Amino acid sequence: MISPHRSHPLWFAFLLHRVSGLALALFLPLHFYVLAMALTSPEALDGFLSWTDMTIVKLAEYGLVFLLAAHFFGGLRLLALEFLPWSPRQKTLAAGAVALAFFVSTTFFLSAV
Repeated sequence: MISPHRSHPLWFAFLLHRVSGLALALFLPLHFYVLAMALTSPEALDGFLSWTDMTIVKLAEYGLVFLLAAHFFGGLRLLALEFLPWSPRQKTLAAGAVALAFFVSTTFFLSAV
């Protein structure tokens, strides 16, 4: 049986923040590797950049930007929780953070396609 606190909407906000942080941390070494290719092997970088024009990669970029935006806005919500007086609207702020993340990532995706 699922414990009662895990069905609370703010627990899902916590989970999204943790998962997005983990995914971004796993992405960083790959990003640094590609940046290093720009310095050491421009031909390999050109091959990689041509691979990134595929639709599936653009969808993955959409997911990555969503995770980045969700982590950013979720972090702002946590900062507000820490430093501002408590508000009963925490669920609204969590939903707003996800909505802003969706908006930012969809805007990025539409401009990339």
